[in-house]
Amino acid sequence: NSQLLPFERNRYYVGKLLTSADFQVEQVYGSQKRRFINEMMFGGGIVCGLGVYSLDDLSIMIESGLALDFWGREIVVENSVMKKLSAIDGFEELQTNRAVLCLKYDEQAVHPVYAVSAGNQGEGYEHNRIREGYSLCLFDRAALPENSLDFSAFISTSVLYEDSDFRVSLSLPSSIPCNQAVRLRVSVTQLSSTGESLTLQIPLQTPALLNEEGEHSLDIKIDELSCGQGKTITRDYKMTARPVPSPDSTLMAATDSISVKVGGVSRSATEPFLLKISVTELSSESVIAKAIGSVSLEARNIEGSSELIELAEFSLQRTKSAYLIESVIEDGVKKYIKANADDSLRREYRDWFLPLAPQEENEKNHSGTEGSPSGSPREPVYASGVCEIPLPAGLKSGQVVYSDEIIHGLGKGLIYVSAGFEYFAEDKKLGATARHTLYGDPDLFEGDNLSIPASSLAVKVLNDRGSFVIAVKIYEPSPMVVLTLRWNAFSFPIGEESAKLQKLEGKSISAVRPTVVMGARESHYFSVNFKNMEPCTLTYELTEKDSGQITPDGIYTAPAKEGIYEIRISCADMPLITTYAYAVVKKHLAQETESVEAQV
Repeated sequence: NSQLLPFERNRYYVGKLLTSADFQVEQVYGSQKRRFINEMMFGGGIVCGLGVYSLDDLSIMIESGLALDFWGREIVVENSVMKKLSAIDGFEELQTNRAVLCLKYDEQAVHPVYAVSAGNQGEGYEHNRIREGYSLCLFDRAALPENSLDFSAFISTSVLYEDSDFRVSLSLPSSIPCNQAVRLRVSVTQLSSTGESLTLQIPLQTPALLNEEGEHSLDIKIDELSCGQGKTITRDYKMTARPVPSPDSTLMAATDSISVKVGGVSRSATEPFLLKISVTELSSESVIAKAIGSVSLEARNIEGSSELIELAEFSLQRTKSAYLIESVIEDGVKKYIKANADDSLRREYRDWFLPLAPQEENEKNHSGTEGSPSGSPREPVYASGVCEIPLPAGLKSGQVVYSDEIIHGLGKGLIYVSAGFEYFAEDKKLGATARHTLYGDPDLFEGDNLSIPASSLAVKVLNDRGSFVIAVKIYEPSPMVVLTLRWNAFSFPIGEESAKLQKLEGKSISAVRPTVVMGARESHYFSVNFKNMEPCTLTYELTEKDSGQITPDGIYTAPAKEGIYEIRISCADMPLITTYAYAVVKKHLAQETESVEAQV
C-alpha cells in the first residue's frame, strides 16, 4: 500500500489487552512513517554501490549497495551478485535489443516455527520473521514505466496552430529568472495518416524575452515537415529573459500573421496565440524549488510511482536461440540520491575541478543588458507632468497669472524646465479628437484655430528648492476658465554625467507602430526600433490616469472608454532616450480600422 495516511499508532493504557493486530500496528507505524519521510525527502534512487558489469557475453555482476525505491522502502544488496542474463525475470518477454535491468523491493516470510495457538490450522507452523530483500527484473526500454511528476507548475504550453492534420504547440518555463537563458520548444505532432507536409511561419512577439539578436520577437519557420502519424518532432530556440521583472507577460501572435500550408494548400488560423509567462527576480534554483514544492501530496499520490530502480541498460545482439551482451550502459540510466553523509567527500572531489578563469567568470555573471536592476539605484534625470492655472473672472489684457509652486522630483541643482499649452483638437489623419502640446508663441499657429489665448509664458526654476513656477501673460480677454500646461524637466548634467550625456549623441528609439487603432479592452505590444545603439531594457508608462494598463514589458490593454492615450517609452538606464506611442481606442472599429491605420 503506497498510501497509508493518516498515520495511526497504538495508544497504551493500564489493562489494555494486546493482540497480534496491535503489535502489527506498532511495526507498520514505525516502518511506514520512516518510508514516508524517505519518499518525500529523498525520492527514489541509488544511495551507494550497485554497479553493473559484464563478466562475459552472457553474464553480469551487480555490486553490493543501497537504494531507496519511490515508495521510500530501503533495498539492500548485501553482497555482490553474479547472474546469467537469461536467468533474470522478464528475459523471456523481451522483444527488442534494448533491455533495462531493474531492482525492486521484495519481502519473504522466513524461519518457520511451531504455533502453539489452539486455533491454529494446517500443520501448525507459522513463519517467525519477514526478510526485507530484493529481486531483479528485465524490461524492454519502451515498455518501462516512467517516474514523472506533473510539469504544469513549471512548464507553460499552448497550441500555436491545430487542424485535423497537425498540431503545433509551444512550451517554455512559466516562471523565468531575470537575465536567464531558457529553451523555447516548438513541438509538431502529425495527427492524420495523409502524409501531407506542413509549412508554417509565425512571427511571435515576445515582450519579456529576447532572441539571440536582442529583439523582442522570434520568427518560427517550418518548411515541408512530415512526421508520420502520431509522431512528434521538436525544435528548440534560445531566448533570454529581460533583466527587470515582468510578473504578467504574454507571448502573442495575431491570427492574420500565422501563415500555414498543408500539402501546399494555404490554411487559416482560427484564434490568435497567447501564452502567459512571468519574469521574476528569483534565482533559477528558487524557481525550480517552488515548482517542485507546489505539487500537492494528493497529486503525487494520484500520479503514483514505480517501485523499480533502474540499474543499467543493455545493448543485446539476439538470435532465435542465443544472445550476446554487446554493452552495458549506466550513465544517464542510474539516478543517484545525494546523501548528506558524503558532503566532506563531495567537497574533496570538487577541489579537483578548477574555478573558471576571471574572463569566463565575468562572462558568466555579466547580465548582458544595460538596464540590469543589479546596479546601484540612479537618480532620475527626466520628469514630466501637467498643471492647471485657473483664470480669474474679468481677466484684463496684459495681466499675468501664476501656477502654484510645482515640485519636479529631480532634486536640487541645475534643472531645465520647459512648458507648453496642452489642448485637444480634431485630427483629420486620425479621424478623432487628439491631444496636442504647443511650445513657444501661439501666434505662429494662428491659422489652426487654436483654443489658446494670445499669450506668452516663462518658467522660474527654484534650484535650491527642487521646484519651479510658471507665469503666463494674457494679451487679450479669453473665455477660457483654466489653462492646461504640459511641463518637462531635465536634470542639467555636470562632470561625469555630462560625459555620459555625450555618449547618447545620435542614439534614439522609435516605436515600430507609433499609433495603433484598437478596440476597447484589446491588447497590443509596443515594440521599438533602436538607432545607433544596442537593444536595451525599456520602461513603459502611461502619461495620464485611467488610460488603460501597460505591463513592464510593453503590453498595453486599452480602457473601456474611447479616446487617444499616450504611452511614454524610455531606456531604463538612459531615460533621456525616450519616444512616445499613441493608442486610438474605439468601441466599434467596424471597417474603418484598416483605412484609419493606412492613413496613419
